[in-house]
Amino acid sequence: MMKSNYLKQALILAFVAVFSISCTKEELKPQLDDGKSTVVKDVEGDVGNTVGGGEAFETFYFSFKSNGKVDKSKVLTAEWDIAFANEYNSYISPNSAANKQSFGFGGVGKGALMVVNQAYDAIKTAPSDAEFASKGVNTSGLDLGDGNGWYFYEMNTHIAIPVKNRTYILKTADGKYAKLQMISMYKGAPAVVSDINWPAPYLTFRYFVQEDGSTNLSTKD
Repeated sequence: MMKSNYLKQALILAFVAVFSISCTKEELKPQLDDGKSTVVKDVEGDVGNTVGGGEAFETFYFSFKSNGKVDKSKVLTAEWDIAFANEYNSYISPNSAANKQSFGFGGVGKGALMVVNQAYDAIKTAPSDAEFASKGVNTSGLDLGDGNGWYFYEMNTHIAIPVKNRTYILKTADGKYAKLQMISMYKGAPAVVSDINWPAPYLTFRYFVQEDGSTNLSTKD
């Protein structure tokens, strides 16, 4: 009888442990598909490159309209909205014809980029053009403690960790308002990365573009 009770308690504890782990993973990897946003998984960057290997990571260009990469020959067009550059293609830049530090400088892009310390779902409205002008950034990737970046770099493990409740608000190449949340630079976007050799860069992110031209960025009813 005692053995039977012990076995029953052990099974209950095992169930609780598995349930707890499942809940933790769910908290770390929330449901990204909200019915309005576009979820992009494992966009391949300059895979195989290594920092310090003598070669820069090759920049690639991404279009919200086509939901895919755009050839670099079209860098001075409005066919792309954000560029992924530098280490592990983790630095984001808008397509801006007027900004000398933009890959689109001299072209026709109307892009702009702001970093916001708010959860993606909580952002309902895009800022004014004046705020974009005063608070906008040219590029954003690693957070060096200045609040301008989407991930921290853990010196002990050499692994990038996304900043919680850090979101980008953008103007697309054709001037529409959008918001962007970077999720991971590792293949499969695991909730926790423990291996320095995990395949990267494979960018996972989600975005929403307000196609009617308004500043409404609500993605939750």
